[in-house]
Amino acid sequence: MSFINRKGKTPSHRKMVTRQQISDVISYGYIVTTKRYGKDTQRSLERLITLSKNGSLENKRRADSILLGTSKYKKEELMKKLFEEIGPKYKERNGGYSRLLKLSAENRVILSLV
Repeated sequence: MSFINRKGKTPSHRKMVTRQQISDVISYGYIVTTKRYGKDTQRSLERLITLSKNGSLENKRRADSILLGTSKYKKEELMKKLFEEIGPKYKERNGGYSRLLKLSAENRVILSLV
């Protein structure tokens, strides 16, 4: 396994943090996190946005199993935003929907949508 997957937490904890961070990026447009969680979340976020480009029922069900509600949006509102705003926005783009920007603080990054 790569160093990214060794975080000292259980797999279920890592999965829940990744799901919450994906929901926060969709909700707010960016998050500030650690480098390891940022890389993990970016990988999953890219896959989710690729699913949202094709709004089939199967893709909506997959996205529904990943997203969580945030303080700003409920889960249903996030689904609507993902499939009606973000998916069509990146329809012509082949990957690279998000970016990691290093902060001056050690080990911190900003994960944002392009």
